[in-house]
Amino acid sequence: MRKLTYYVASTIDGFIATEEGSVDFFPVGGDHGPAITAQYPETLPTKVREARGITKKAAYFDTVLMGRKTHDFGVRTGTSSPYAHLRQFVVSTTLPETPDPAVELIAADPVSKVQELKREKGLGIWLCGGGELAQVLLPEIDQIFLKLYPIVLGRGKSLFGSGPRLPDPARFRVITSRVFEDGVAFVKYSRIR
Repeated sequence: MRKLTYYVASTIDGFIATEEGSVDFFPVGGDHGPAITAQYPETLPTKVREARGITKKAAYFDTVLMGRKTHDFGVRTGTSSPYAHLRQFVVSTTLPETPDPAVELIAADPVSKVQELKREKGLGIWLCGGGELAQVLLPEIDQIFLKLYPIVLGRGKSLFGSGPRLPDPARFRVITSRVFEDGVAFVKYSRIR
């Protein structure tokens, strides 16, 4: 069965973006980027892959899920199909139709859709963001790949949104971890079921 992996960058106080949705505070460069990109090149947007001459096929993920706000970030940078090299889904109850022919819209019940995708053959499913969608899909999240930046933001958009408290904690164990010279920690967690 395929796994749903929440692969995301966060501050040490648990924020993935400012309250306005900006991620500009995450530094570009350092030694973590090339190392993680070499392992997961499919997580780079298609335009970035093309600009860098990356032609390596997907090794880990072949499907990406995004919330509408995460997808809108790509639209603001000039593309409605940010991961054209992957099967793309946008989860939104407010979009009237799919934003691009290469992107499938999930307008209702994302949990059932993820369960259906997990039963299909293929590589992993990448939950790209955002936090509110991660909260809804938490029962289906099998792994969390967390790029933890040595930054305290104070407030912003949380890793798992700001919805209701869980009846029981979701427990994970560390699979691997690495701290880079630039201070970024890359920690992979697996769900304890």
